[in-house]
Amino acid sequence: MTATRTILVSGDAGAPAVAAATALHAARRGHRTWLLAADDPHRSLDGVLGVRLDPEPVGYEPGLSVSRIDEQAAFRYAAGELTARLKPALDLLGAEQLDPDELTALPGIARIALLRALPAADQDVLVVLAPPPAELIAALALPEQLQRYLDRLVPEQRQAARALRPLLAGLAGVPMPAEWLYEGRTKASAVLAESRAAITAPGTSVRLVVPADGHPYRELRRIRAGLALHGHRPDAVVVHGVLPETAEDSPDPWLAGLARRRREELADLAAATDAPVLTTGPADATLESVADRLYGDGPGPERLAPEPWTVEDRLAEEGLLVWHLDLPGADRADLDLVRRGDELVVGLGAHRRVLALPSALRRCTVAGAGLHDGALSVRFAPDPALWPRG
Repeated sequence: MTATRTILVSGDAGAPAVAAATALHAARRGHRTWLLAADDPHRSLDGVLGVRLDPEPVGYEPGLSVSRIDEQAAFRYAAGELTARLKPALDLLGAEQLDPDELTALPGIARIALLRALPAADQDVLVVLAPPPAELIAALALPEQLQRYLDRLVPEQRQAARALRPLLAGLAGVPMPAEWLYEGRTKASAVLAESRAAITAPGTSVRLVVPADGHPYRELRRIRAGLALHGHRPDAVVVHGVLPETAEDSPDPWLAGLARRRREELADLAAATDAPVLTTGPADATLESVADRLYGDGPGPERLAPEPWTVEDRLAEEGLLVWHLDLPGADRADLDLVRRGDELVVGLGAHRRVLALPSALRRCTVAGAGLHDGALSVRFAPDPALWPRG
């Protein structure tokens, strides 16, 4: 069985049409395709398709199934798992369990529901109408962050103490963590590992959608930097609502001037990003015409693998090791670096990631950092107290 090709379409109001056209294009090329609305509170995708999407996938046309994520059901499932674990304690306190009909999905549950849906896909192509870019980046970062919290709060090594729990409890005079806590940790780690594997799979990519008339390109740089911080690069940038080339020849000087400025902006965007820049026009009225304009007869853009983060050995020349982090689009003003023990905390505006230092750098002190052409270089000097002599 071949791995699923997953395309996360994220952006502004044009994203539903791009997601639908992408799924339609894949299905008509013979791929079993699933179109999933993961963040569509106003049912924009329903309007694009002309059908009402439900949590259960239904056939839209040959080879293409469509559905939406049921946040409420996902929350009820998670809450049910937790309350079942807490039932003995609730009974002891005389507290009543909440009825499933009383439960209302909390903010952020959409991220969890999306992460649970990705590993479940078994089609050739999964196209997801994903949350807006900032929310999507947060969702992509979630498995790593939650695993880090689990490792800190319930370390895996402590599971070895389960057999000694009665003895330790008697010596300490306090009860040891219950068995369900360790079991829950193991189960949660497995779920997070599945989600992270789906996110980082070679066939998973992000496709960004921006309007032609909203001057979005400065914000697009921040989005690209946030994705890169978590190991992702957009496979394409779709600019929708582009004026036709004939507009430059319009007798209306205002329209002709606007068309020329938009063409120059597109050229600047194409020069500033290594991802393909695709366009849709204001007259693309049907999904078929949008798909034809975006992809033609080809398969569409392929996932762009992120540049590896490498450690450069400059010990002989400068007495330094340099860790190069590829962060295209990053702005020096948004950058924040903190060394904490064996970790480096990298902040880019609203986005933050805690990186474990490579083993050699753990025996070094930070000697400085620089950002040039989208590459962050952090310099490390060997700590004489920790570095092997000779």
